Amino acid sequence: MKKLKIKPQKLFNVAITYLIILAVCFVFLFPILWLVLASFSKTGSIYSFEGFFPAELSLDSFKRLFTDTALYNYPRWFLNTLFIALMSSLIGTSLTILTAYVMSRFRFKTRKAMMKMTLILGMFPSFMTMTAVYLMMTQFNLINQQWGLILIYSAGAPMGYLTQKGFFDTIPSSIDEAARIDGASNFKIFVRITLPLAAPMIVYTLLSSFVWPWSDFILPQLLLKNKDLYTVAVGLMSLDDTEFSRFAAGSVFIAVPIVVFYFALSKFLISGLSAGAVKQ
Repeated sequence: MKKLKIKPQKLFNVAITYLIILAVCFVFLFPILWLVLASFSKTGSIYSFEGFFPAELSLDSFKRLFTDTALYNYPRWFLNTLFIALMSSLIGTSLTILTAYVMSRFRFKTRKAMMKMTLILGMFPSFMTMTAVYLMMTQFNLINQQWGLILIYSAGAPMGYLTQKGFFDTIPSSIDEAARIDGASNFKIFVRITLPLAAPMIVYTLLSSFVWPWSDFILPQLLLKNKDLYTVAVGLMSLDDTEFSRFAAGSVFIAVPIVVFYFALSKFLISGLSAGAVKQ
């Protein structure tokens, strides 16, 4: 049998590549590891750390996070954020899918102009509209209203419809034409044929629409002035410096719903690829 010969230059390149990958992984994983360990700090203050890590570990931070609610009501903040994120995700996904389907399947005069306009508007950072948004919410009496946030998140979601449109473009239009020959209306084609085929994209849109309001800080800080209406992001930023371990515990726990939501919907990413394509 011939022995495999590895050139020193190739071995060196592979070693350098793996070292770079390990370094990048360390850069991304170290802050997460530090935050998780900080959430178990017994003293609760960042000033008691020995170097980067806490001197003593304890579960007291997680206990106080859900029991000591007199001044910092994390459970209420959590439920506020969950309500805003779920409603924004459902409404925003519906609007985005409808917008993408119309742009993909129908042809009308202003179609290309609207696509170009959304591309141009998407280039501007969202914080440029903060003053206008605040004035509009004031005029509609939606300051200190959770539905004000939901309306903003939902209305802004269809601006990112291009990814969904690209997915609808990959679904053969011949399926629609065959359904029309059988007498199906546009609404029935959309509900009975297109939506089952687009299940992976719907799940992706749900997840992306959920993550934005779940982790956003700027809009809730701008519109929610009542402490009982705070979202988790705004509430955690209001903690004192001596409550750093509680801040870390709240930051760690906020990832739980996203992970649960992902695993609950991940099976639909594959199951929708072939569903709805069989004529019955």
